[in-house]
Amino acid sequence: MTSPIIITGVGKRIGYALAKHFLAQGQQVIGTYRSHYDSIDELNALGATLYPCDFYDDTQVQSLIDELTQLPQIRAIIHNASDWLHDPVLTKNEPLKSTTFAPSQVLQRMMQVHVSVPYQLNLALEAQLRAAAGDEIGGSDVIHITDYVAEKGSQKHIAYAASKAALHNMTLSFAAKFAPEVKVNSIAPAMILFNAGDDAVYQQKTLAKALLPKEAGNEEIIELVDYLLNSRYVTGRCHNVDGGRQLK
Repeated sequence: MTSPIIITGVGKRIGYALAKHFLAQGQQVIGTYRSHYDSIDELNALGATLYPCDFYDDTQVQSLIDELTQLPQIRAIIHNASDWLHDPVLTKNEPLKSTTFAPSQVLQRMMQVHVSVPYQLNLALEAQLRAAAGDEIGGSDVIHITDYVAEKGSQKHIAYAASKAALHNMTLSFAAKFAPEVKVNSIAPAMILFNAGDDAVYQQKTLAKALLPKEAGNEEIIELVDYLLNSRYVTGRCHNVDGGRQLK
């Protein structure tokens, strides 16, 4: 049995696609999810080992760590779990709506899921990653899924962008700390897949932001992840998948 690949946030989109890809290759996959979708039942039937875990709950996070540290080896950790909260719009004479988080809560939640949990998992599972690499230089991997707004910023998602930038910064620190056995890289996607409810106007406006105006699709990320796992000489780098948005 191969050493497992851990993927956080496998319920939908990129995490789900990555889990199916590796399972189809006969790779052992361990996934986490917050919400139960039909995809979770599908991945379970395909042989994935799945843990429900709300990353906003410290007790659940610690229980997950306790489970994963029992593993003898880990081939890779792909930190894909994410959330996307708007910054609250504050009006001078109006209180926050009951459904709106306060500014401090928004920042705390974004940092918790995008920074604190990956930080804790990386530290806790260092020995398992090094064990899977053995004597091979760059034989194991950590991949952080960040976002192209980590460099650009975002006027409506300031806390989100800041937390993704912090996740990339951890790429640099962990790459140096885990070398030479473990490579640590980040992937910064822009728009990869539209959601089912995205109308034609929104899609056209979004596509126009890139030099390559098309929907990239999950395969673009899968191929990049495969490249990073197979490489033995790439670490501490951010790999942008944004269609050339920075040049528009």
